[in-house]
Amino acid sequence: ILFEGAQGAMLDIDHGTFPFVTSSNPSIGGAITGSGVPPRWLGDVVGIFKAYCTRVGNGPFPSEPTAAMGEMLRQKGAEFGATTGRPRRCGWFDLPAARYAVQINGITKLAMTKLDVLSGLDEIGVCTGYKVGDELHERFPRDAGLLDRAEPVVETLPGWNEDLSEVRCWEDLPENARRYMVYLSEQLGVELGWVGVGPDRKQILTPPADEAATA
Repeated sequence: ILFEGAQGAMLDIDHGTFPFVTSSNPSIGGAITGSGVPPRWLGDVVGIFKAYCTRVGNGPFPSEPTAAMGEMLRQKGAEFGATTGRPRRCGWFDLPAARYAVQINGITKLAMTKLDVLSGLDEIGVCTGYKVGDELHERFPRDAGLLDRAEPVVETLPGWNEDLSEVRCWEDLPENARRYMVYLSEQLGVELGWVGVGPDRKQILTPPADEAATA
C-alpha cells in the first residue's frame, strides 16, 4: 500500500514555518491519522525532493538567490501552480530544512526530482546553514522571525552543461551531476533511491547500491 502526501513538510500546520503554513499535516503524521494505519506498520518513508527548492507565496526562504537566477529556475522547471498558475519562488537546495524534513518524517529513502533543470549552470549553490547577525545556525530553527532575518551560507559545487532529458541510465549522467546527487544524499544521511531527469516515468534513474548507500 502506498500513501502519497501533497504539499510539503514546511507547510505542516504543526511542524512548518508557522504562520506561513497550510491547514493540515502534509507530513508522515497526516498519512497515519488520515488512513488509520498504525505507525508500527509503516515500512519505507520516501522523501521526495527537488534538486533545488521552491516555495509558494510569502514566508521565509533563506536560500532564495538573485531574482534572475530564481526566474531562470522557474521557467526551466515550469514552477507554476498546477491549478492556479501561481509562480513559485525558486532557490538553492536547503540542507538544514531538508534535514529537518528527514527528521520529522523519518525518511528512509530519497527520490530526487528535476535534476535536469540545473543543466547549463557553471556552479550550483547549496545552502548549508544560516547566518543571523554574527550567529551561525546549521540546524533548522523553528522561529519564523529568525528565518526571515537569516542570510544563507552557500557552498558551490561544479555544474554541467549536458542535456539530461535523454539519459536513461545512472552511469550516463555527467560526473558532476552524479556527484551532486551523492553529495546531497551523504549530507542528509539517507539512501538515494531514485533520481528524476524529466516528468516521464522513463526518466527515473536508479543509482547502483554502492553509490546510493550513505555512511
